[in-house]
Amino acid sequence: MKSNKSLEDYLECILLLSRENEFVHRVDVARKVGVSQPAVQKAVKILQSENYIDCDGLHIYLTPQGRRYAEEVYERHCIMRRFLIAHGVNAADADSDACEMEHIISDATFLMMKNYVENKK
Repeated sequence: MKSNKSLEDYLECILLLSRENEFVHRVDVARKVGVSQPAVQKAVKILQSENYIDCDGLHIYLTPQGRRYAEEVYERHCIMRRFLIAHGVNAADADSDACEMEHIISDATFLMMKNYVENKK
């Protein structure tokens, strides 16, 4: 999938909700992302068409492909957050900025941040 901030945010949200609860519901996604249920329904249709999620009518499930992609996005977020905190950014700003940055920085920049975070003693 071409990088799409909104859809990546939905995948990341579904991943995090699936780690907290056995089942992920559209209403939970709407609350966590801060959007309406119709907005979630639109995203669900797109994510299904891209084979990132499956739905049984009530619940949303990440496909193996969707889980891999969501985990990549979430890893980028976590690494960037840690990198920013290591450079003196407060946790709230680091989290907010990482959410924006995870969608736009190059792989080379991400790898530099990851190397720094993982190898800094």
